[in-house]
This record gives sequence, structure tokens and C-alpha cells, in this order.
Amino acid sequence: MGLASQEAINQFKALMDQVDEPLKRTFKNVHQGYIVETLERFLKAREGNVTKAHKMLVDSLNWRLQNGIDEILAKPIIPTNFYRGVRDSQLIGVSGYTRDGLPVFAIGAGLSTFDKASIHYYVQSHIQINEYRDRVILPTATKKNGKYIGKCVKVLDMSGLKLSALNQIKLLTTISTVDDLNYPEKTITYYIVNVPYVFSACWKVVKPLLQERTKLKVQVLQGNGREELLKIMDYPSLPHFCRRSGSGSSSGSGSGSDTISDCYSLDHPFHQELYSYMKQLSGVHEPKEPAKQGSVHVEVPLGDPENEEIHKTLESELKKLRNRKSLSGSFQNFKIGD
Repeated sequence: MGLASQEAINQFKALMDQVDEPLKRTFKNVHQGYIVETLERFLKAREGNVTKAHKMLVDSLNWRLQNGIDEILAKPIIPTNFYRGVRDSQLIGVSGYTRDGLPVFAIGAGLSTFDKASIHYYVQSHIQINEYRDRVILPTATKKNGKYIGKCVKVLDMSGLKLSALNQIKLLTTISTVDDLNYPEKTITYYIVNVPYVFSACWKVVKPLLQERTKLKVQVLQGNGREELLKIMDYPSLPHFCRRSGSGSSSGSGSGSDTISDCYSLDHPFHQELYSYMKQLSGVHEPKEPAKQGSVHVEVPLGDPENEEIHKTLESELKKLRNRKSLSGSFQNFKIGD
């Protein structure tokens, strides 16, 4: 059970039994019937300290109530063509599942531009995907596999990462804070692929600042990570940016022509199902006239001081790199170490 001893869980559960009814109601949407596993996540996020974990969870439940998170899946971003712009600039999707049944989230960290909408829409969309993952994807995977599945793996594609990413530090910090404080320990491993020098230089600086449990989750893979990822998932579940072999010809699918599905696209089954689910909950159908709907403004709580320090360090290093010249030529053969 790791950091979460049975005694700690019993103490934590006793404290949660005492919270007010509104908090108990929203807690049901969080634990989805798996109370112990949820308490374990918050305990792990606070190094096994029951008092701190309890405060973290209660703060998160209050955040959910104050910002209507339980109803956020009933508030799709409309009209559809506007939402398509959000999807095309905030690259994320589900490409498949590992052999252990964990959903594989693909994230286009390098090519996401976040330039088609205000920050509020991107935060809203991020939370909606989190909630859909926790309320629909993971429970479905649990039922299908006959065992509890409460986490996912994430594959982050750094292709196209530029120094201009510095402009998105505020938005990325906001999203990271939402996840750290309200959706802790939902990712078992972060696989980072297609790494340019810009990332590797910053990673060398940031890595020593991370907690050991966080560093253990991050694996920086060579190239597109294809061979390593095939050890835990079948070829059809690989994100599209990992499917091309170094030689240029695809192997492993067994078919002569490989149709690569872009899991970022609104046309991908994952996003079609997510968007249909939200529209069904809201009762919204595509309007004949362009519809106006403001974004859901979610209040973002103050982040962990440690995380803020990491982002400040990252921002500082990006500024230093921005002042350098001819990076691509000078570091073309740079290799990543552990």
C-alpha cells in the first residue's frame, strides 16, 4: 500500500465521514465508488500525512462546489466549429489502452498553440477531459478488465517545441495547478518523446527540483519512443506520432498500408464520444444560428510553492536559451542522459 498505511486510511476515512453533506455528494463524483483508492491518492500526494491529505481533499471538494465542477460536463463549448478550434490548438486525445487496460493519453506538448480561444476555454476543456476520464473512461475500463483501473499513462510529444513556448507558461502553470491540487496521482507514467534540445536543456535544470516520486514517473525516450512503448501496448494503441519507425517504413501492424488516426482531432472517436456525451447531458443540439456561450470561469487555487519554483526555474532557463543563437545547428547531435 506504500505510503498509505491501513491506519492512515482509517483515520482519513473517519475524517471524511464528518464532512458536510454537500461535500459528501461531490466526493461521490470523485471516488466513483472506490473510496479507499481515492484516499490513497491524496495521501500519496501529501507523503502519507493524514492531516495534510484531509485538508487537500476538503479544499478540492470545496473548489468543485464553488466552481460547479460536478456540472461541467453538461456545459459543452459551442458552437462546434469554435470547439474544433480549441481542439486543434490544445492537442490531446486518447490513442488506446495499454495491455494492463490503462488509457493512453497522447499530448502534443510541442505543437499546441493555445491561440484559438481565451485561457478560460482551455482550462474548461482540460477539466472536462479530466472529468470524462474519471467518470466515464476509467469506470468503463475497470468494468471491462474486471479490476480497478484508476490511472492512465501519458505520452507527451515534444515535436515542434520552440522557445516561444515561454509565452504559454502562465496557462500551463494554471492547468498544472488544477491537476496537482484536484486530480493527484492520476498518471502512472509520463513518457516524453521526440525531444529537442530546448526541452532537454530545461529538463536537466528542473529534474533535480522534482520530488523523487515525480521523477520516477517521467521517462524520456529516444526518438519517437516506438520500440519502448510497444513493450506495454499493442501497435494500434500507439499515438500517431509514435507509429513511424526510424527507417521510414512501418512494421508491427501486419498490414501493407497503415492508416494513422490523429487522436487530437475532433473527428477522432474519442472526441466525438466526449462531445456527444456533453451535448447529451446539456440537451444542446447544433443551433441553426451561431450560438454564443461564454466560457466557464474556473477559479484556480494557489499552487504548491514547490511547483511555482519549478515553473520560475523553467521560465528562467527558457529566457537564457532564447538569447542563444543557432541552437538547432550546434546541438543537432545532442543525446539525452538519465
